[in-house]
Amino acid sequence: MAIYGFDDEMEQEQAQAQATERKAAVEVIPKRQPFAFWQVGSTTYRLKLTTAQVCRLEDKYRTNLLTLLTGANGIPPLSVMLTVVLAAATPWNHGVKFTSIQEAFDRYTEDGGTQLTLFTDVVMQILTVSGFFTEDQAENMSQKLNEVREVL
Repeated sequence: MAIYGFDDEMEQEQAQAQATERKAAVEVIPKRQPFAFWQVGSTTYRLKLTTAQVCRLEDKYRTNLLTLLTGANGIPPLSVMLTVVLAAATPWNHGVKFTSIQEAFDRYTEDGGTQLTLFTDVVMQILTVSGFFTEDQAENMSQKLNEVREVL
């Protein structure tokens, strides 16, 4: 027995709510890549900064990490970039030390890498996967880095 169409309205609202729930369940929110990867010879380093690592780096350099790495002074010094790579590698690569990162960079340059490609291909990717940029910013940055690579 319908109460002046009220039952019909309730059924319609419930059907709309269920359709909305199904739609929300189907939508997949794209996730950030889990790691940046640095291939050096036969070794692949998984790289991502944890909050603890970011705090340690900011304490060490007494400045915001993003400002340190992307400031107006061009690319950061090699020692800073390698320290960031070490911080990003430490939680995910057993037994990695600063000397092993230095040796990896030597191998990287022997295989054709440069400080600039370390910055664009590795350090900036570390920042991206570590949550320093939104998806739109990461996509913009990726396009600009591709333009830089073409110029090189």
